[in-house]
Amino acid sequence: MRALLGEADGGGDQITQLCCNLDDMTPEALEFAQERLFEGGALDVFTVPIGMKKNRPGVLLTVLCHEQARETLVRLLFRHTTTLGVRETLSRRYTLERTERTVDTAYGPVRLKQSSGWGVTREKPEYEDLSRIAKAQALSLKETEEAVYKR
Repeated sequence: MRALLGEADGGGDQITQLCCNLDDMTPEALEFAQERLFEGGALDVFTVPIGMKKNRPGVLLTVLCHEQARETLVRLLFRHTTTLGVRETLSRRYTLERTERTVDTAYGPVRLKQSSGWGVTREKPEYEDLSRIAKAQALSLKETEEAVYKR
């Protein structure tokens, strides 16, 4: 008989990865497609520069999603990109638990994003809140973040 002791905290699920190679889209058209994919239920959308046949520069467009959003996102990929084909891969994903809270600072409320699990705990101020305060107060992002933690 064998027994193992370990941590079981933290989430895990299965996700679908959809990929396609593109070599004939403008950056503006790619941005538009990415926005539609997020609206369609994508968990993440990202691009990576690649070399394609005949030494043409191209982009690998990758979409991460839950299985129930797969068909919608494949349709959006064909509708909003110039791809002729989409590849699918199923992956196991491990995630930290995420929560958010709002704290009051001298400059107003700031949302703090917290993540924990797998023996890790992290906290990070929301960028949009820091940016808004930094612009309004003529501060750097670093100065604004330091003010959040001085509360």
